[in-house]
Amino acid sequence: MSNKTGSLRVVVNAAANGAGRRIASRFALAGAQVIASDVDEPALQSLKAELPQLHVVRADAGDEAGVGAVFAAVESRLNGIDVLVNNVGIAGPTAPAEEISLNDWNESLRINLTSHFLFARAAIPMMKANGSGLIVNISSGSAKVGLPLRLPYVVTKGAVLSLTSNLARELGPFGIRVNAILPGAIRGERIERIINSKAEALGQSPEDYAKSLMRYISMRTMVEPDDIAAMIEFLASDGGQRVSGQQIGVDGNIEWEE
Repeated sequence: MSNKTGSLRVVVNAAANGAGRRIASRFALAGAQVIASDVDEPALQSLKAELPQLHVVRADAGDEAGVGAVFAAVESRLNGIDVLVNNVGIAGPTAPAEEISLNDWNESLRINLTSHFLFARAAIPMMKANGSGLIVNISSGSAKVGLPLRLPYVVTKGAVLSLTSNLARELGPFGIRVNAILPGAIRGERIERIINSKAEALGQSPEDYAKSLMRYISMRTMVEPDDIAAMIEFLASDGGQRVSGQQIGVDGNIEWEE
């Protein structure tokens, strides 16, 4: 892998909004060649208008054909890949375990886990041909501490950790590094929706639940989207060249969740 961010070929999924948008933007502004994929076409076009140097591909990350379309663009536009950021994920249902539908369970698995596998599977042959590469999977601090009423989400984010550690062992001999980032509550519209949903399930006001959320974070703060982007940029830099198989918390130190 090149030591210069500006020479990297980068793919980011769920890149149209939130932390994904900031990750894609940060690499593009540093001069990297970036393909940003998402299902949200208007948001993708907004990103393209903001950063015309980006390539955008509308795709469902949990669909094999959609991932194929992204990597067709990788081959035609980038001629390979150096960095893959598996950012895609959904909150899933907020409900007691016994009330979760099989459809909701399966959809959480498809989007939060199968997507990571599909993107990695497509990227690996190209990275092996390079003799180098970086895969970053976005998990969650909840995978470590648990989170009642969010079973499908926590299970899938825990599985992302196993995917990461196993791929790191398998791909290390080929010069490919694989790491997981475990964010805390990332400031933005998504966490506001999650807070509202969890507060309703607990019979609390959103304000009260948000306060309880901060109480169990040592630094008493949410995470900014750029915190995640900066960590990924570090992993792709000179300083990250020997970092692999790691579960990296970017969360202000989550102690507990309820």
